[in-house]
Amino acid sequence: MTNSSTHDNSAIDALPSVAQIVSSLDMRARKSLGQNFLFDLNLTRRIARNAAAQLTGTTIEVGPGPGGLTRALLLEGADRVVAVEKDFRAATVLESLLHAAQGRLELIEGDAMKTPLWEIGTAPRRIVANLPYNIATTLLIQWLEHASAFETMTLMFQREVAERITAQPGDSAYGRLSILTGWIADSTILFDIPPEAFVPAPKIVSSVVQIRPLEKPRFECDQKALENVTRLAFGQRRKMLRASLKPLGGADLLESADIDPQCRPQDLDIEAFCRLARMMAL
Repeated sequence: MTNSSTHDNSAIDALPSVAQIVSSLDMRARKSLGQNFLFDLNLTRRIARNAAAQLTGTTIEVGPGPGGLTRALLLEGADRVVAVEKDFRAATVLESLLHAAQGRLELIEGDAMKTPLWEIGTAPRRIVANLPYNIATTLLIQWLEHASAFETMTLMFQREVAERITAQPGDSAYGRLSILTGWIADSTILFDIPPEAFVPAPKIVSSVVQIRPLEKPRFECDQKALENVTRLAFGQRRKMLRASLKPLGGADLLESADIDPQCRPQDLDIEAFCRLARMMAL
């Protein structure tokens, strides 16, 4: 294990602040890209410490923007940071940081939705990201399909989504995201970040969530089948499962899985949904 003292960060410390660089290059956050920049180095370093970025392997940052979190990851001692960014302006605004990082930072100009992060760098891999709210859940589900490739995912979501990811059966926020995440990983909300910490300030509170994939899923089932059955079930969460799961066999499917057809989706735990997924494959 290494730590921040292993690396000479004097060149990074000597850089102007991220806010100053952004101002000098007039890089304003773009609504079309769902950008909300985080400049507060105390907050970004707190995220980096929680992500254990100082460990060996590869730290993959999605959507670095002007590099606030990127800089924190390097200052906290990350051996190798690979930043994936579709905003073409990032290459210019990150140029000085790329130079100061002395080979520890690589920029991949590409769309995270189309980039196989699970193939980047060497294990152990971890993802750290301030995700655009409009694609955050889609990205998470994609990464969960390759969960075994990652040691941790330390991700920022709007508070409501964070609660859905970490919810347990019986919680009001319990749903599809809770099941897909809980089936294959442990997850916890680390801390909240207020709107005023961002530029521009969003209208909602953000939460940093850490997802730690398990060595193997909690219960045997096909991941795509689990995605399908939870999508149908929670697409009509107020309906009885016999109605919402009618395209998959409705009451017959439920009875074969030993589940009351009059149950509603929020009444079932992860193991029950895995039973349904297994029955679909028969």
